[in-house]
Amino acid sequence: MDGGMVPVELEVGADDGTAAEPRDPLRRCILTGAVQPKDGMIRFVVAPDGAVVPDLEGALPGRGLWLTADRSVVQKAMARKAFARAARRPVRVETDLADQLAMLLARRCLNLIGLARRAGQAVAGFEKVREALRAGRVGRSGSPALLLAAADGAADGRSKLRALAGGLPVLEDFEAAALGAALGRDMVVHAVLARGGLADHLRIDAGRYAGLRIMPVGLSPVGPTGLTTDQSDTND
Repeated sequence: MDGGMVPVELEVGADDGTAAEPRDPLRRCILTGAVQPKDGMIRFVVAPDGAVVPDLEGALPGRGLWLTADRSVVQKAMARKAFARAARRPVRVETDLADQLAMLLARRCLNLIGLARRAGQAVAGFEKVREALRAGRVGRSGSPALLLAAADGAADGRSKLRALAGGLPVLEDFEAAALGAALGRDMVVHAVLARGGLADHLRIDAGRYAGLRIMPVGLSPVGPTGLTTDQSDTND
């Protein structure tokens, strides 16, 4: 094996884009050789013109090339020509692939948050979130599954809700403006999603995004603005 590259045939589980997959399928990273659930990885396919295309939905036809969802892994895979070795053919990889992946995953996360709002599976605002956590129910949708906290929000508000949330996962990679846009408001510092498919998909994409982002974003590298709970979203 040359340079630590993993041949594509050593993938765990079939991935030719056609076969039905078992529950919780595993994949082998073409760079590191690590075998792990595919939820923590990014799938790529090679287009007919040789371009390496991210397949975040995992639905494009063709043999999948899998990488761990980590910025350094993506960059090393590009430097070591891991895609060409795994595909066994010349390929073309965009030089800003890691940045493209981070942006695509950020947009997916924010879109999922918006879908949850429209489906009645999300509430926003400190008081509403606190009420949902205390009641163990998000509106009429179900029990809380995922807490959202703006990266530029005040630490005291986040700590109070964390205490009520118990062991709920917390997503705090996006700024208040980005969360607000997704949730139909100007600014949102606190929100919570109900248990269900949308929260599950968001948790997966947020995990992948965390490995690829450079900094918390509102889809732009804006510094902290010192938002407080009282001034931002207690009444929304």
